[in-house]
Amino acid sequence: MNLLTQIPPANYSGGMISEFHQLSGKVVQLAELADSLRRENAELRLSVASLTAENAELARRIEEAHRRVSALLDKIPLGSDQKEETA
Repeated sequence: MNLLTQIPPANYSGGMISEFHQLSGKVVQLAELADSLRRENAELRLSVASLTAENAELARRIEEAHRRVSALLDKIPLGSDQKEETA
């Protein structure tokens, strides 16, 4: 009888199956994380679009207010002391 035939073969399948299940679980977690990040990215893109539109509207309102204040200032007559300073 040979020494090699007396040693039972190692049971590799049990450890490999366990490692496969662990790897499978990590792949599932990675897929879930990727989906979550994809959804979050879409939400952030919508938020950026909304805030960009709001910013443009506020800039337009500021420009309109500036134009109106400038028009009012142009209508205010200069006082006699201000006329002398500019002359």
